[in-house]
Amino acid sequence: MSRGIEVVRAGALTTVQDEGRTGWAHLGVPRAGALDGPARRLANRLVGNAPDAAVLETTLTGCAVRVTGDGPVLAVVGGAGCRVTVDGGPAAWGGPVRVPPGAVLEAGPAVHGLRGYLAFAGGLVPEPVLGSRSADLLSGLGPPVLRDGDVLPLGPARGTPAADPVPWPGVPAELVLPLRPGPRDTWFTQAALRTLTTAVYRVSERSNRIGLRTEGPALERAREGELPSEGMVLGAVQVPPDGLPLVFLNDHPTTGGYPVVGVVGEAALAGAAQAVPGTPVRFVRA
Repeated sequence: MSRGIEVVRAGALTTVQDEGRTGWAHLGVPRAGALDGPARRLANRLVGNAPDAAVLETTLTGCAVRVTGDGPVLAVVGGAGCRVTVDGGPAAWGGPVRVPPGAVLEAGPAVHGLRGYLAFAGGLVPEPVLGSRSADLLSGLGPPVLRDGDVLPLGPARGTPAADPVPWPGVPAELVLPLRPGPRDTWFTQAALRTLTTAVYRVSERSNRIGLRTEGPALERAREGELPSEGMVLGAVQVPPDGLPLVFLNDHPTTGGYPVVGVVGEAALAGAAQAVPGTPVRFVRA
């Protein structure tokens, strides 16, 4: 029987994610990929996978999967802190766990952070689409959002798991986002630009894989009207008509007509993946 995992409890939002689809934006295809790239890469390292191997990304409520096949599977649960069990018994969070065939590995609800990552030796190998196995919530490309009963195949385990202890990144109590102004910062008043870099915003519960939405003071426009649609990049801080900054994440659209007041560098976005609703957000000039 081939190696794989069967979804026992899918959770609120669990998807397959790897590094994403780069090089297709000119055709309107978003990047997708794991929102917390460092967590995905570390989880893969701990089970001996290549950094770009596909993993499960959970959201808030975790998930549970059963190992299928004839032998045990080495797995790791990382990212958001949670209780980990194998067939109901306690297991390590953040370190390799050997899961026997037929056993259920469960990542419980997040107690710190928002998104968890489950890596399995050999990596998940659903059929790739445009060079990636990532699920894209905006375009619908890649594997669909997981449901109870879904089965995903695993590739052969070939690598050597990391032997040295590796610290996991902490979950931000406050999200600080370095902002490079432009290209449309002139569409906003000087008072609005001061507000953007001095006020404390908070993560909105309306945030998702497309973008981190904020709550706080609205930014006042210096000019009316809208732009023709133009290209959007990862980390672009778009300001829709409500005046509240929206930070584009991996499933963002490739074009948009609302002005972009600035861009946050990709290195700072892993924290955004783990920032729960209500987390304070500060934009600082890069």
